[in-house]
Amino acid sequence: MPTREEAKKALDTVISKSRVHLYKPIQIAEILYRDRVYKDIDLLKLEDYRNKSKKWRDDICQELLGRKCTSSARFQDDLFNANAVPPIMINELGKENRSTNGAVEAYIYNRFTNKHTQLAEALKYCHQSNRDTFFVKDFIDSFWKEAGLKRSVDKVYEIVVYALFTTLVDALDLKVEVSVDAGRYEILSDFTDFSKKVMCIDCSSPTYVQNARVYRVGVTNAADRGLDMYSNWGPAIQIKHLSLDEELAESIVESVSSDKVVIVCKDAEKGLILSLLSQIGWRSHIQSIVTESNLIDWYNRALRGKYRDILAEPLLECLCNEILQEFPSLDNTPQAIKDRHYENIKDTFWS
Repeated sequence: MPTREEAKKALDTVISKSRVHLYKPIQIAEILYRDRVYKDIDLLKLEDYRNKSKKWRDDICQELLGRKCTSSARFQDDLFNANAVPPIMINELGKENRSTNGAVEAYIYNRFTNKHTQLAEALKYCHQSNRDTFFVKDFIDSFWKEAGLKRSVDKVYEIVVYALFTTLVDALDLKVEVSVDAGRYEILSDFTDFSKKVMCIDCSSPTYVQNARVYRVGVTNAADRGLDMYSNWGPAIQIKHLSLDEELAESIVESVSSDKVVIVCKDAEKGLILSLLSQIGWRSHIQSIVTESNLIDWYNRALRGKYRDILAEPLLECLCNEILQEFPSLDNTPQAIKDRHYENIKDTFWS
């Protein structure tokens, strides 16, 4: 049987690898809470709580964060793998938790609060800056400097890219046109019901014009290798702030079906990415590679350049709005957590 030190080490590893939302550690906390208060599960029997604990976690996260975990079932179940926190470790944590009247639960939620305190400091820079004082590199670096926030830097990159791209597309008043060649009108006529419903065109109106848009796919988990953003004029946008190896390059290819992809990456990764994509025969699909230096330059021009009066305010507003949606603030502790009175628990090992 593992010792409490070994169980705590396993828990700390999961916490350190988690993004600021801490879905997996919170799931453990809710399993331990259920075991301590309701006493209706056997911690050594994974099937007693494997699926039920996802609902327990989501109920609390809805109150804490205003959202639920949207990761794949497989990614969520990785929590119980031998190299994470398997039932034998959860059982040891349960013993500790019961003997201390909830100290392990309190420990997890304190770590959650600490991460969000770090997050609040990093995000304050964005909210309190203006077009003269905001520097995108400083903002990104603030996440690299805090150990507890590094796991969320990919989302920061995604937000930074999205805010810039959508602001410039809107400012350009970019339009996307769908039209049918005159020689294909007979086919169009035969499939008018289809063309009206799917493409908004028919023989009387064979051209459709709409505003260009960039879209974020949504909240994803750390294991996701798929699409980050897409546009309605063609290219998909894939953001890679971490080192890319051949396996990851192939997973990008497999998960993104677009024939034109824009990759956003760190400057040092550009050559490696092109080399790897050439090796797997996919370089022709890359429309372009945007580096961090490009982003810094474009932000500087948008905020302090010739068209700052048009671009600066919408850019910072979009950036702040996306951050608020991605990283909800913790202004108040939910009543469900307050009622547990974790503040009264005193234990030196789990302090």
